[in-house]
Amino acid sequence: MAEKKDHWSSEAYQNSASFVPKLATKIVQWLDPQKDDVILDIGCGDGVVNIQMQEILAQGSGSIHGTDSSPAMIEAAKKQASKAGASKCTFEVADALQLPQFPHLQDGHFTKLFSNAALHWVLGSTKTTPSPSSSQTAFFASARNALAPGGTFAFEMGGLGNVSEMRAALLSAVSRHAAGGLDAAVAADPWFFPDEAWVTRVLEQDVGGWKVERAEREYRPTTADAGGVEGWVRLFGAPFFEAVEEGEKRERCIKEAVDVLEVVCRNPSGGFHLGYVRLRVLARKV
Repeated sequence: MAEKKDHWSSEAYQNSASFVPKLATKIVQWLDPQKDDVILDIGCGDGVVNIQMQEILAQGSGSIHGTDSSPAMIEAAKKQASKAGASKCTFEVADALQLPQFPHLQDGHFTKLFSNAALHWVLGSTKTTPSPSSSQTAFFASARNALAPGGTFAFEMGGLGNVSEMRAALLSAVSRHAAGGLDAAVAADPWFFPDEAWVTRVLEQDVGGWKVERAEREYRPTTADAGGVEGWVRLFGAPFFEAVEEGEKRERCIKEAVDVLEVVCRNPSGGFHLGYVRLRVLARKV
């Protein structure tokens, strides 16, 4: 099997997506970290939110262990934690769909699980497996196995309708430039954006052992970061462009998507508007 390509870099993330950890306030409130909590963060990125939780965990015996499939982001997280003296924060490269391969993440000792802006990538990547639905339920089963009885899982991800204008422009541009047309573009689409009903059914019925205590979907228009629309497209759209021949042809494809989105997303008051929809869930292991 070919090695999974790492599209992420901390520098690009800070330039085009620094708003992601800044807008995690509400889901962190749902998590309600306490000083003695032992927390597992699935898809921790560059560890910014983990280091913020250090202030609470440092008051007791708690800790937070961040996992991410990107070696580049984990390396950045370790450096930032070391610089901040965040001794309660540890980090590890681990694919969220491969948690059963990490026994220390499946022994039920975590009091809380957390995930911010990651699960739409995790669950979206299952479309290449023989049975996407079974891979998705397997993830939530492994998440349940990580928790102690009564433990909670607070997560926020892209919800139904998330960045629809960005997704449409990417699919359209890639379908015109990829050898496989629209089919190739759809196959390259890395995202999965469900609604509250889907999450509740999967957790409580398909997987079992969960009780969804809260679930909501919020339209949260977001202003593009310093990198603008192009920075966003190049960072988050990178998996789409893998379907297009590298070089001049790919650059033309990227420019086409960016040109359209700079018209669609332009805010008359200044900057660019991104149509984010966030799905938040708080579930308890029963």
